[in-house]
Amino acid sequence: MTDTMGKTAVREVATLGGGCFWCLEAVFDGLAGVESVESGYCGGHLDNPTYEDICGGDTGHAEVVRITFDPAVVSYADLLEVFFVIHDPTTLNAQGNDIGTQYRSAIYFHTPQQQAIAETVIRNLTEGRVFSRPIVTEVTPAPHFYVAEPYHQEYFENNPRQPYCQYVVAPKVAKFRAKFAARIKK
Repeated sequence: MTDTMGKTAVREVATLGGGCFWCLEAVFDGLAGVESVESGYCGGHLDNPTYEDICGGDTGHAEVVRITFDPAVVSYADLLEVFFVIHDPTTLNAQGNDIGTQYRSAIYFHTPQQQAIAETVIRNLTEGRVFSRPIVTEVTPAPHFYVAEPYHQEYFENNPRQPYCQYVVAPKVAKFRAKFAARIKK
């Protein structure tokens, strides 16, 4: 990819798990500087898992999103700021009524710099007592990413009237838009 000056544009990748990947994808799709968001699976022991495989929580995978972003527009720390607003990082292996290891809070870092940023953000949130309970978000090296089935991609955009989307995803998108209005894609 090149910019208008003919230089190669730098892009980075972030991989985050915060419960259902439909919620994360719907939010990050609207953030300025984010170029793509893919729903998928990370952190398990089964190669090429399917949604049905991971639903039981036995494969060790988490539902995650892989975010490709332009760090000249949105920083990795900015992504994490949004991440910690739109999910509860204090519940172990659960987000609301979604319960199981596949719904864990996770930051899968791709570089030592991402690891340092994630650890600093968590330390600052902890020291600032932003949450009433301890943060349980795992911070580990990015394992292999498996893209989820096509019907999971852009799920909220394609199924806004589906009950889960109305009652779970839409409120998170609304919270994001209210808190980060200045950072929404134009």
